[in-house]
Amino acid sequence: MSPAILFTIVLLYFGLLLAVAWQTSRKGNNAAFFIGNRNSHWMLVAFGMIGTSLSGVTFISVPGAVSRDGFYYFQIILGQFFGYLVIAYVLLPLYYRLQLVSIYHYLDIRLGRRSYQAGATFFILSRTLGATARLYLVVRILQDVILGDLGLPFWFTTLLILLMIVLYTYRGGVKTLIWTDTLQTTCMLAGLLICVAYLLGQLDMGPVQALAQLQEKGLARIFSTEVDSRFFFAKQILAGLFIAIAMTGMDQEMMQKSISVTTLRDAQKNILLLSVTMLGVVLLFLYLGGLLTMFASSAGLAATGDKLFPAVVFAYLPPMVQILFVIALISALFPSADGAITALTSSFCIDILGISRNAQLDEAARTRIRHRVHLGFALLFLLLIMGFKWADSPSMIGLILKLAGFTYGPLLGLFSFGILTHRQVQDRWVPWVALAGPLLCLGLDRYQSDLLGTYQIGLEMLLLNGALVFGLLYLVSKPVERA
Repeated sequence: MSPAILFTIVLLYFGLLLAVAWQTSRKGNNAAFFIGNRNSHWMLVAFGMIGTSLSGVTFISVPGAVSRDGFYYFQIILGQFFGYLVIAYVLLPLYYRLQLVSIYHYLDIRLGRRSYQAGATFFILSRTLGATARLYLVVRILQDVILGDLGLPFWFTTLLILLMIVLYTYRGGVKTLIWTDTLQTTCMLAGLLICVAYLLGQLDMGPVQALAQLQEKGLARIFSTEVDSRFFFAKQILAGLFIAIAMTGMDQEMMQKSISVTTLRDAQKNILLLSVTMLGVVLLFLYLGGLLTMFASSAGLAATGDKLFPAVVFAYLPPMVQILFVIALISALFPSADGAITALTSSFCIDILGISRNAQLDEAARTRIRHRVHLGFALLFLLLIMGFKWADSPSMIGLILKLAGFTYGPLLGLFSFGILTHRQVQDRWVPWVALAGPLLCLGLDRYQSDLLGTYQIGLEMLLLNGALVFGLLYLVSKPVERA
C-alpha cells in the first residue's frame, strides 16, 4: 500500500485523538491534569491500563521473540498476576489512606524529604528510559514502512510523533488519558485479533490445530526447568511478581490512573480486572508470534525478532490488514508515551519542584510551570530516541526489562523498607544508598560469569537490587524510640 495513504490514516487517527482530548480537557485544571479530579470510572481505567502495560514493544517484540524463546515470556505474566494482588491489597489501601497525588510523597511521610526526592528521581530516570525505548521501536517501524519512503528523516518522524502526543496531553493530562487510552486499547486489541484470524486463514488451520503444530515444533513451551537458565520458571515467576509491584505499584504513571478512581474498592477492582485480562491478552500475543513464525518459515522469509511482524504484514498481507496493523501499532505506541510524559510532568512538578507546596504560586503560575516541564520532557524524549537509534538493540523487550532491573530496584527497596519495618533511616544517606544498589548490580552483571559460573542472572536482578537497597537502608537506620 502507498506510504502516503498510510500516513493519511495516521493523521486521521491523530485527529480523532485530538477531538477526544478537546472534549475531555474543557475547563481542565491542574487537579484534572495530575489526578483526573478523582472521578474516573474504574472499568475505563482498567481497560486503558492494558494498552499502557503492553505498549508497542509487546505488540512487536513479544511475537518476534517466540521463534527463539517459545512462550517463556508467559512465566513473567503469571508472576505479574500475583504482583497485581499485592498492589490491590497492600499498596492501593496505603495510597488511598494518605490521599496521595504523587505516590512518592509516602516516602516523605515515612522516611524523609531526601528519601522522597530520591524515589521520585529514580522514577523519572526509570520511566524516561523505558518510555523512550518503547517509543523508539514503534517510531523506527513507522519510519521504515511509511515516512522513510516519503523522504522524511528519522529525527523528523520522531519530532512529528512527539508533537502529536504533546498536543493532545498538553491540557487534559490524566483526565484525557483515561479516554484516549480506552480508544487506543480497543484499536490495538482489534488489530491483534484480526491479524490472528487472517494468519490462521493463510495457514489453512483452525486455532486448535495451529496450537498443536506449535507444540510439535517446540514453540509453545511455557515452563523452563533448567535451573541455570535465565528462563528457569521459578526465577521468571518471582521476577514477574516484583516487576508488577515495582513497575506498576510503585510507578507514578500507572498509579496516577488508579488513584484517579473515586473509591479504593473501585480502584482494587480496576487492578484485579487488569491482572486477569493481561493473562489472556499476552497469551494471544504469544500465539500470534507462533503463527508468524510458522508463516515466515513456509514463505521462506528470513526476518526475525522485532522485524518479523511488520515484514510479514507488509510483504504478504492485503492492504486492509496493513491499514489495521498501522492503526493497531500507533494505538500501542501512544498509551505508553503519552502516559509517560504526563506522569513525568506530574512527578517533576510535584516531587522535585514542589509546586503544590509553594503557597506563593497561584493556579496560573503552576500551569505555566507545568507546560514548560511538559515541553522539556518531550525534548528529552527526542534526544534519547536518537540515542537508541544509534545503539539499535535487536530486541527492545529484553533491553527494557534489563533497564528496569537496575532503575526500579531502589524504588522496590525504599517502599519495602518503609512498609515492612518500623525503623527510621538517616535521611541524608538515602540518596547514596539508592545509587549504591544499581552500581553494585552493574558490577555483578558485568562479572557474573566469573562469580557465578554457569548460573545466569536474568530478571531477578530487580529483586537483588531491591534487596541490596533494603539491606543498606537497614544499616543506616535505627529503631524508632517508642513512648
